[in-house]
Amino acid sequence: MTTPDSSPVCVIGLGQIGGSVVKAAAAAGREAFGYVRSARALEAVRAEGFAVFDELESALEQAERRGAIIVAAVPMRATGGVFAQIAAFGGSCLVTDVGSVKASILAAAQEHGLAGRFVGGHPMAGTANSGWEAADPALFQGAAWVVSVDETVSSAGFARVARLALDLGAAVVPALAAEHDRAVARISHLPHLLAAALANTGAAGGELALGLAAGSFRDGTRVAGSDPELAEAMCANNTSAVVEALDEALDWLTEARTELALTGQAGPIVRAGHTARAAYDRLAAARPAISRIDLGEADWRERLAEAGRSGAVLRSWPL
Repeated sequence: MTTPDSSPVCVIGLGQIGGSVVKAAAAAGREAFGYVRSARALEAVRAEGFAVFDELESALEQAERRGAIIVAAVPMRATGGVFAQIAAFGGSCLVTDVGSVKASILAAAQEHGLAGRFVGGHPMAGTANSGWEAADPALFQGAAWVVSVDETVSSAGFARVARLALDLGAAVVPALAAEHDRAVARISHLPHLLAAALANTGAAGGELALGLAAGSFRDGTRVAGSDPELAEAMCANNTSAVVEALDEALDWLTEARTELALTGQAGPIVRAGHTARAAYDRLAAARPAISRIDLGEADWRERLAEAGRSGAVLRSWPL
């Protein structure tokens, strides 16, 4: 397959992630523009010299004229409405998103007739801050960016979205929507709940406890400082997978509590956790690269999904 072009990018929603997409795309030499509803954000975006529309229909019509990739970067509860507008005014543009849950968003794309030109995406990046003010063109540097390989995804669509993620500095992880959702329940959604539980437990100790808190408490509660609506939406849209992950975490904690009460020892949780963290560190330090997969072959989706399961990433184009 030939190298995909550097299509313009139209981003719907210019919060931290959407704003960072616009800034990073512009820094990579792509034409980038977007839509934002807030008048305050509109002024801020224009003050930094970026093209932005205050009417969604106008942004989508410009995307169609320019042959842009449309990136939906709105809260998950608003995704269906945006997809309806894209179906009405976005012409034939390729559509992707940055949502933290993929199966429900894929279902919404199918509901609005976008499945044939929708490629799910999820950059594993962000901070506890929000809004255009938190947008950073370097936010995606070195980050993993999931790109869907579900059966409705075309090879051309996958190639264009993967190339966009690479241009923004990320490493691409191909994955099926359902498998992505089960994975992020464990490493993204569950941590928000654990961070909230740790923050609540620490605060219950009063000012003495909070005054003594240092690195482990700070790091363990970092995401509890992010917008609560984000964590609530992630869990609400990925309920079964989050409950499964919670059950496993509770099993570990219950075992630790039982062992502590009976023997004064925490049991295997600490040593098993140390081993699991070491496995994460090894993979993070040296992830295998995906190569030599022909998107013209019939099994390209299966091969990419399997590569993603093994921890491999796509770092350059072409494959």
